[in-house]
Amino acid sequence: MIGDYINIFVEFIVNHVEKFGYWGIGIMMFLQSSFFPFPSEIVMPPAGYLAATGKMNIYFALFAGLTGSILGALFNYFLAFFLGRKFILKFGKYFFISEEGLKKTEIFIQKHGEIGTFIGWLIPLFRQYISFPAGLARMDLKKFVFYTCAGSGLWIVILTLIGYFVGNNAELVKKYSGNASIALLAGGMIILTIYILRRRKNV
Repeated sequence: MIGDYINIFVEFIVNHVEKFGYWGIGIMMFLQSSFFPFPSEIVMPPAGYLAATGKMNIYFALFAGLTGSILGALFNYFLAFFLGRKFILKFGKYFFISEEGLKKTEIFIQKHGEIGTFIGWLIPLFRQYISFPAGLARMDLKKFVFYTCAGSGLWIVILTLIGYFVGNNAELVKKYSGNASIALLAGGMIILTIYILRRRKNV
């Protein structure tokens, strides 16, 4: 029964991605990387599927997804940069942004610096929060955009390729997205460990 509802929902997203085209991808990815709890797993795989069927250009779809993701991250960054923690916590609760989640992400960024922005995009649940501590810490904007582009870009490419090769199959998309998320998390931890060891060696 649940699987049927998932299939219906994914089909709805596919139809709307096709209807609104690249603008739709960009807008939905903007939402998912900003304040709205909208998972990228239901945007980029359908775009990949449409690319496989010839209804979209995969490179334009990737560009639209990455552009929307970066703009959404910048939106969060500047919210935190100009309005501060109190504003984020006051209004963020309406968009499932909790004080505990924000605090954990802040600690992560403080401990690991700019590389933490890249790693944060590879960790489920952290993606929604990662731009806020960067803005609160007033991270260099060029570095923020670079690491955001690297982290979100990697995730977007993987999701799009899953949709491209798996097709319009909600269960398989869910399965492979989950496997990819675990693999990225493991890879991110390896990168972080190497980064920490190298930094200690240079101290």
